[in-house]
Amino acid sequence: MAASFPPFDDSVRHRVVDATVTVVSPDGTPLADTDVVVEQSGHAFAFGNIAFDFIPLANGETEPVPGRVIDADIALLPRLADLWLDVFNTATLPFYWGRFEPDRGKPDTARLLATAQWFADRGVALKGHPLVWHTVTAPWLLELEPDEIERVQRERIRREVGDFRGLVDTWDAINEVVIMPVFEAEDNGITKLAKHLGRIPMIRLAFEEARAANPSVTLLLNDFDLSERYEDLLDEVLGAGIQIDAIGLQTHMHQGYWGEDTMLATVDKFARFGLPLHMTESTILSGDLMPPEIVDLNDYQVDHWPSTPEGEERQADEIVRHYRSLMTHPAVEAITYWGLSDSGSWLGAPVGFVRADGSTKPSYDALRSLVKEEWWMPQTTLRTDADGRVPVRGFAGDYRVSARGAETTVPLSGGVDARVTATLGRAS
Repeated sequence: MAASFPPFDDSVRHRVVDATVTVVSPDGTPLADTDVVVEQSGHAFAFGNIAFDFIPLANGETEPVPGRVIDADIALLPRLADLWLDVFNTATLPFYWGRFEPDRGKPDTARLLATAQWFADRGVALKGHPLVWHTVTAPWLLELEPDEIERVQRERIRREVGDFRGLVDTWDAINEVVIMPVFEAEDNGITKLAKHLGRIPMIRLAFEEARAANPSVTLLLNDFDLSERYEDLLDEVLGAGIQIDAIGLQTHMHQGYWGEDTMLATVDKFARFGLPLHMTESTILSGDLMPPEIVDLNDYQVDHWPSTPEGEERQADEIVRHYRSLMTHPAVEAITYWGLSDSGSWLGAPVGFVRADGSTKPSYDALRSLVKEEWWMPQTTLRTDADGRVPVRGFAGDYRVSARGAETTVPLSGGVDARVTATLGRAS
C-alpha cells in the first residue's frame, strides 16, 4: 500500500486528511490488487466569491432586448464564468431587499432561482446575502409603521429561505447590526424597526424566522465592525440563547493589507466564541490605496480608480499571504472575496482578480496556484492491497476514484485515520 503524496506544509496539517479508501465493485466485492486512479475534485473549505454579475448569464439574458439595458461587458460573462468556476466553489448571491423587491409583491425570485440552479448544476455551494440589512433596502418600507415593517420583514425572511431551500442553505441572517439602530446616513425602514425593537430582538427575529423556514439552514451574524462592540454583541446574543452557526467577519482592505499578525489577532479574538469563522467580504487593492484618514469607506469618491502594474504585483503577493495565513487558523472555514472583476466593483475600486477588459491579473494566477496546486492532490494511480484498500492523503474535500472503467466520488474528512468505502458505479 506504499504511496507517494505531495508534501503539505505543517501550518495547514489540520486541513489534510489521511484516509484509507476501500474500493469495491457495485456488488460490494473489494477490488484486490487493482490499479485505482484517485484525484481531488473539490475542496471542503469554502473558497468563495460573489456571483452577482452572472445573473444575466444564468438567465440567458445575453442578447440585446428592446427596452432592456444590458451591461456593456455582457459579452465577457462566459469567459468570466470560466475563470470564476476554475477557482471558487462557493457563490454569494444578492438578496438586497431594495433590488430584489423594489416594488412590493414583485420579488425577483425566478431569476435568482435560475441563477442558484445554474451554480448548483456546476457543483457550487450557495449563500444568500442578506436577509436583514438597513442599506439597499426596500423604499416602500418607509411608508409603514414599525409593527407593519416587522410583519413584512418576517414574511420576507420566511419567503426567501423557504423558496430557496435546498439550493441556498447558508445565509447572512442579519448584516451590520452593530450600527443598525444608530445608522443615520439615510432614512430607511429597517433602522426604524431596529430603533423600535433593539438589537437583540432584531437578531432573534432574523434567526428564528429563517430557521423556522429551513431547520437545517446555516445562519451567520455578519459585520464590518470588528471592534469590542461586535464582541460584546456576540456575548449578548449567545447569552440570550440565540443560535448562531458561524460568525461573519468583513475585511475590506481598501486602505492596505492589514498584515498577517493583525489578521490572525483579529481571527483569534473572535475564535474565542467557539464558532466557525467566515471571512465574508475580503478585498485587497491592485491600485492606489484609499487615504488612511477615511473612516467610512463609502466617503471616498473618485471618478477613476485604475489598477496599476506595481499595484497588481503587490496585490498578488498580499493575496497569497492573506489566504495562506487564514488557512493556518483552524477556526476559519470560509473566505469569500468580494468581486472577480474590477468592472462594477464596490466603490469602483481595483479589487478584482480580473481587469475590466477581462484579462487576468497576477493575483488570479497566484490564488489559483494555491487552490488548485499547492492545496490540491493531483491525479494519482495507486494499487489496492488484498482487501481492496488504498491510502489517500490530501486536503479535505471530494475525491474521484476510478478503476476498470467505472468511477465514483467520495468525500474525505476527519483528519487522521479516516475510513471510506468507494463503491464504483457502472462502467463508463
